[in-house]
Amino acid sequence: YAPKLILLDISDINCIRDVAKEILNCYGCVDILINNASMKVKGAVQSISLELDKKIMDANYFGPITLTKAILPNMISRRTGQIVLINSIQGKIGIPFRAAYAASKHAAVGFFDCLRAEMEEFDISVSTVSPTFICSYHRQQAPGNWEASIWK
Repeated sequence: YAPKLILLDISDINCIRDVAKEILNCYGCVDILINNASMKVKGAVQSISLELDKKIMDANYFGPITLTKAILPNMISRRTGQIVLINSIQGKIGIPFRAAYAASKHAAVGFFDCLRAEMEEFDISVSTVSPTFICSYHRQQAPGNWEASIWK
């Protein structure tokens, strides 16, 4: 198959189903889905807005599960596939100044643990990888811009 570049903002829940449909129309199936997108923010709970908490949850929890749910029926019908969540150790252990990130990663672990049990009967493998701290791209802080503290 010729490679095809399909852009996706995993935090934009509204476009994920269309992107999944485009992928399935192009290739017919997905054998392995690796959920590896993430956003994080560093700051005290009281200094992080609810809007930013929701944005982190969209990218780290709702994004991967929406994409997984869009691809899953095709895997179930073929009774084969592998789904991988690249998560974080913070999905198991919370640390100070990372509440939104840790909460989103905890939620993702819970979802994919349940999915693993449910997909066993369809021979679909579900794995979660929880690495320790990794070096990520960081936007430089801009005055008055809450997005400046986001790590992608």
